[in-house]
Amino acid sequence: MNPIIKEITDTQVKKDIPPFKVGDGVRVHTKVREGDKERIQVFSGIVIARKAAGIHETFTVRRISYGEGVERVFPVNSPNIEKIEIELESKPMKARLYYLRNRTGKAAVAVSVKTRRTEEAAPAASAS
Repeated sequence: MNPIIKEITDTQVKKDIPPFKVGDGVRVHTKVREGDKERIQVFSGIVIARKAAGIHETFTVRRISYGEGVERVFPVNSPNIEKIEIELESKPMKARLYYLRNRTGKAAVAVSVKTRRTEEAAPAASAS
């Protein structure tokens, strides 16, 4: 690889990303610009795929919103991602969970053999 390109990509790769995997429930805090203003918008769902590596790595998050499936693809190293919180950890049996697109309700959430809530998300879930 060209040393100049390697130097640029090393500075752009984020180091503070939590180790999440396919099947985990995550909350992705993204920056949204509307005119002059900037705010943080949260997209919460299940990671159904991770692709590529290095600076080009992306992950797909799926959720059900008003009975309709919504998927968003996020670049892991995007400057528009403020932070990623892991709500739910699971151990899926596959590397890509595209079969969740055909499921609704609890079947779309119960994706794994073992599922457990993380410690920091458990108090927030029980409070609401």
